[in-house]
Amino acid sequence: MVPPTFEPPERVVTDRFVIRPLLYSDAEPDYDAWSTSIEHLQGAFGPESDWPTADMTLEKNVIDLGWYQREHESGASFTFTVFDTDDRRCLGCIYLSPARKQGYDAEAYYWVRASEVASGLDDALGDFVRNWVPAAWPFRSVLFPGRDIDWQTYLGLPENEHW
Repeated sequence: MVPPTFEPPERVVTDRFVIRPLLYSDAEPDYDAWSTSIEHLQGAFGPESDWPTADMTLEKNVIDLGWYQREHESGASFTFTVFDTDDRRCLGCIYLSPARKQGYDAEAYYWVRASEVASGLDDALGDFVRNWVPAAWPFRSVLFPGRDIDWQTYLGLPENEHW
């Protein structure tokens, strides 16, 4: 997904949040963020995704985060947690993955907990990601499914051969 010599950002601090790689040890604050936002997050990864579900346990979240951590460390895809500036409360996540659709290098997804939407954090994080990815990552063309392109249009795009 990225050149072998590329070093992904390790920590980015803004006036509203801190971004760092998601670790399996973040399972409890991550779980708190999405489990209190299930209805808000339904469909964040497309109409075919059932994440998050009310029956998902903290233990299952630890396993999922371990998988994301391994993919991040291997450079297969990258997942970042978004914390408040005190680094105490998980506010959301950012995912960068290989593009499933032709003509794109990567796909970017992000979410914030439901309690932060009214504060404008969803828009602020979206603006940040749209500026950060081209500035800090070696991608020419990034797709934001469900954000900059609706799901029906996205699903209709031709698939990359490796998918």
